[in-house]
Amino acid sequence: MEGASGASEYMRRLTAREAKGISRRIARAGSGLALALILSAVALWGRPSLGGDGPTPAQIKEDFLEAMRLVHLHYAGEVDSAALLTAAIRGMLAALDPHSNYLTPREYADLRQEQESEFFGIGVTINQRRGRVYVISVIPGTPADRAGLRYGDAILAVDGRSAEGWSTQEVARRVRGERGTTVELTVERAGEAAPLTFRITRAPIPLPTIRTAFVIRPGVGYIGLTWGFQSTTTEELDEQLRRLKAQGIKALILDLRGNPGGLLDQAIGIASRFLRPGETIVRIRGRTRERHFKAESERVEDMPMVVLINRASASASEIVAGALQDHDRALIVGETSFGKGLVQTVIPLLRGTAGALTLSTARYYTPSGRLIQREYRNISAYDYRLGRSNGRPPGPAARTDGGRRVYGGGGIEPDIPVPVKLDPVRQRLFGAVFEFTRHLINGRIPRFEHFRVERQREPASPKDLFIEVEDPLIEAFIAFVARRNDLGVTEKEIRAHLEYVRQKIREEVATARFGIDAATRVILQSDEQVQRALEAIPQARQLVENLRHPRRR
Repeated sequence: MEGASGASEYMRRLTAREAKGISRRIARAGSGLALALILSAVALWGRPSLGGDGPTPAQIKEDFLEAMRLVHLHYAGEVDSAALLTAAIRGMLAALDPHSNYLTPREYADLRQEQESEFFGIGVTINQRRGRVYVISVIPGTPADRAGLRYGDAILAVDGRSAEGWSTQEVARRVRGERGTTVELTVERAGEAAPLTFRITRAPIPLPTIRTAFVIRPGVGYIGLTWGFQSTTTEELDEQLRRLKAQGIKALILDLRGNPGGLLDQAIGIASRFLRPGETIVRIRGRTRERHFKAESERVEDMPMVVLINRASASASEIVAGALQDHDRALIVGETSFGKGLVQTVIPLLRGTAGALTLSTARYYTPSGRLIQREYRNISAYDYRLGRSNGRPPGPAARTDGGRRVYGGGGIEPDIPVPVKLDPVRQRLFGAVFEFTRHLINGRIPRFEHFRVERQREPASPKDLFIEVEDPLIEAFIAFVARRNDLGVTEKEIRAHLEYVRQKIREEVATARFGIDAATRVILQSDEQVQRALEAIPQARQLVENLRHPRRR
């Protein structure tokens, strides 16, 4: 084995004492697999570069081994061999494309768990606001609900370890764990003099990918598919469609904004519900022959349809949106999608740490032949992750079934663009509203103690979601902000954005009382992209008519 012989050669370069010490450190770190994988890669792809002028793979291998030796001999601090070799694997894969990656055993286990639409945790939605991670919503009936966690609780520590500087992902990773084990959360609750500590036993938590579905306007259904494409997604869609059709919907808005993608078979299942049998959903081109995936469902929905996308809609979301656009089955509204069109194959590493590779093995193309993947060369990883381009124009034009011109090579472009306007003043106002609502729902705002929320509940009816934010509450907000120099907003700014402030207080109180999923109904009221999607229903209806009567095109 090339990796083993390469490691032996490396060890022979050292003195016996050096080799013994370094070998011990690498063994303790469990990094043998990483080193073997890197060196085996040189053996498998160890042919000279096409240019002929660069270093040979054998020379690069020697450099790598020499660099490892020098680090262990001369680096000023402690050397974590596992971290070094993990970074080396990730660096090797990053040279291929932005999406090929190495998953540690923990990350691989988390991925498998998420794809099963269930995990072991406590039942909270968390988010980062104003530099800290907060509880935003508590799922009724879960361990977090029984323990008494609330909207607005700031997470200070997990199992005694300070959460200062942690991302939302880091907090979530540490809160999740084995079924039946306990996690200790220390939180700051608005108005409480001292932090509160909760010991909570982890339990199975359902993780549906469709969490919001309702009649948004008479005859129009809304389905928010925003939490990925996991093993239950198509079943969830079928169930929500049955429920909404029973309520008399004749048109549909499918919201894919923020959906990062997921399982290919689920994307095909979703698209199949709206396309005729035999219509192509996606083409996949890799080293082997091109493969076409076609619609197979016997339950075809032909109601007028609008699909919402944004810059965070990626991969499987783009497959669905691209297929529906190419076949003129739906109007696409919002922003150009992310442009993630590389097929990721998860390959377990069986001989070492039980991690895995996510390797790009092919590319996605829409039915009309458009490449979904955005250009990633000649652009920094930071700009790529933010969805920024390298300034090149989109790829060649293609035609939909009805002859409309569409472009590839840069994500899915909407038929009706509705860009999101970022207003720094409103962002600061939202932060202030959140801090105010934390105190409001804990009964800490004088004369408004009746807004106190002991625990989250289900709304008795949709009317419960919509509260009146009258002038006295606005004045209380202004007084609260005046006492807080850290919020960075002025009374003048508040009065200049009064309707925005009213709506945000309404949204945050609804979230605190009923949870983020129920409160989405309130949030969508002021969502410009959703309102434009509603306006586009007549155009979507015309697309359906064109499909039913092709000669009218």
